[in-house]
Amino acid sequence: MIVIRNVFQLKFGKTREAVALWKEGAEIMRKAGAPGPDRVLTDLVGQFYTLIVENKSGSLTEFESTIKTVQKSAEWQAWYQKFSALVKGGHREVFNIVE
Repeated sequence: MIVIRNVFQLKFGKTREAVALWKEGAEIMRKAGAPGPDRVLTDLVGQFYTLIVENKSGSLTEFESTIKTVQKSAEWQAWYQKFSALVKGGHREVFNIVE
C-alpha cells in the first residue's frame, strides 16, 4: 500500500476557492470510477497557501491506471482548467505505508 500526496502551492488568498473546487473534483473522480481523495489538507504554519491532496493506492501501477482513467474524462479536464488557474506550482510525494 502506498500514499500519494499531491502538494500544491496556491496563489495568494486562493485556499478557500481551491478547497471548494477539490470537493467538486472528488465527485468527478467518483463518477469516473476512482476513489476521491482520502484527505485534503491545508497549511497552518510554514509555507502559506499550501494544499495537499492525499490518496492511498495498492501500488504505483494501480495509481497510474486510476489517474489515466480520470484524466480521460472531459468533465475532469474542464474542472482541472479551473483548479490549475489557482496554482503557482507543486509536486508529488509517494510513500510506502509501513505497518
